[in-house]
Amino acid sequence: MAAVRELQLQKSAKNNPKQYQNQESWQISTWAHRACFAGGCATVLISLLKSLLLTAGGARPWLEPMIAALIGYVAADLATGIYHWAIDNYGGAETPVFGSQIEAFLSHHQHPSAITRRQLANNLYIPSAAVTVVFSPINVVSADPALLGFAGVFAGCIMFSQQFHAWAHTPKGKLPPLVVAIQDAGIIVGRAQHAAHHRSPYNSNYCIVSGVWNRFLDKSKFFVAAEVAVFRLVGGRPRSWSEPNSDRKLQEAAHQLSGRE
Repeated sequence: MAAVRELQLQKSAKNNPKQYQNQESWQISTWAHRACFAGGCATVLISLLKSLLLTAGGARPWLEPMIAALIGYVAADLATGIYHWAIDNYGGAETPVFGSQIEAFLSHHQHPSAITRRQLANNLYIPSAAVTVVFSPINVVSADPALLGFAGVFAGCIMFSQQFHAWAHTPKGKLPPLVVAIQDAGIIVGRAQHAAHHRSPYNSNYCIVSGVWNRFLDKSKFFVAAEVAVFRLVGGRPRSWSEPNSDRKLQEAAHQLSGRE
């Protein structure tokens, strides 16, 4: 776990400063991280530029790709919430493909500020790689500016959501004024809203792009219903049900179950 490794490195630094200086820290971006990040940025830019060029060439009215881009922005927030909920509540370090992310997110609940010390490419290389793999084929085959506009904005928001997440844990005084302004405007998730997620049992405010979906998802008990459905289908209990302060959550789940009998 990143936070555990950081503590080990700090202890090592006290005992052997020279060895610590030569040891690559968990938050440093490697060339592999930078390559993944560059690929993701290129994929997003190609989608957006291709959409703009096709629209300027008269392929579609400007309104269509603009609406598609807005839908992509809103959809990305929802997607990060669902993914964050799943990672927080199911699986473990041994889970194929997602194990390292699950472990990192669980560690993040215990050491939330650790994410702020990760360099940009180090923090974003996993979503960047996913964006490159999923959206590059769309860039190749599509000539629809609306689809490309949606893809570019959706992919960009997904890729940078982890940086929005990091900024939500950064003290206001350490953030650039522009970042503070767009947080305060609700364009990206703010510090106060995301802080609510870090109260046990960690079962609310999962969305980390703008957070626009958080109120609706939490008020409607969307994730409670999803957890109940998973429990009924496969018997899997979410981690949030076992967290301290989860009595209310269990009562809500029981009520949902009894209501569907």
